[in-house]
Amino acid sequence: MRVSRSTISWLYVSPLMFVLIPFFVLPILVVLVASVFETDGFGGLIPTFTLANYATVLTSGLTFNLYLATVKFTVLTWFFTLLLGFFVAYFLVFHVRNPLLAIGLFLICTVPFWTSNIIRMISWIPLLGKEGLINSALLRIGLIREPLEFLLYSGFAVVVAYVHQLTIFMIVPIFNSMARIDKRVVEAAIDAGASRFDIMRLIIVPLSKSGIALGSIFVASIVMGDFFVTKVMSGGGSASVVSAFYEDISVLQYPGAAASAIVLTVVLLAMVALILRTVDIRKEITR
Repeated sequence: MRVSRSTISWLYVSPLMFVLIPFFVLPILVVLVASVFETDGFGGLIPTFTLANYATVLTSGLTFNLYLATVKFTVLTWFFTLLLGFFVAYFLVFHVRNPLLAIGLFLICTVPFWTSNIIRMISWIPLLGKEGLINSALLRIGLIREPLEFLLYSGFAVVVAYVHQLTIFMIVPIFNSMARIDKRVVEAAIDAGASRFDIMRLIIVPLSKSGIALGSIFVASIVMGDFFVTKVMSGGGSASVVSAFYEDISVLQYPGAAASAIVLTVVLLAMVALILRTVDIRKEITR
């Protein structure tokens, strides 16, 4: 008995569907349904269709400010992780001649992930605090007269913690993209008299677009969906969209929290779609 090609294709993707449907699609549908229900104020859901939850989220000045803060942290984290990740990957691929040494240095980049997020955040307190190592050193050499207060429990500390945790998500995909660049192309450009800047601008960056796009998606998704780092490293002085509907859940306002989650998902999908418009990842990966 011959099996059609379409049937074979469905058989290939069926394991993935068995994972996506119960663990991704169904939870999203549950949240979507809860977002258009009313609440009795005590954690119960009243199955009455309403868009009031979305109206509250979309017309709230507080929500708008939280989105601005979240987008600010996302953009700053993306910029610094891209800067660090790109040049670390470039160094490993084009300046480390020994492949084993390059892989060893690449694995060193994963060392921070050997500890938990909490420990990685706490490790910055002795450095950034008023009596921390940075302030103590600056005071000792006379560059400042009093401790810098913005180093800890501020937006600066939030970005530092995010960059510390997420740079690896830029390094990995960019490293993979750069590793597939034919070194003979770079050598030919050098022989033709191209400058390092021209090589970077016309060869390295265009051929690394897929890694940059994937890394950007990873970083943006994690920052947009996180609230713990913002809460801890800002000392409660900053908040994010996720922290807002976390508070709604803590007071049993499930429909409002669900509506916030759906709006955030749509915003995040729009950001991902905008990133994917710059590069066809499937085409780049199969290149």
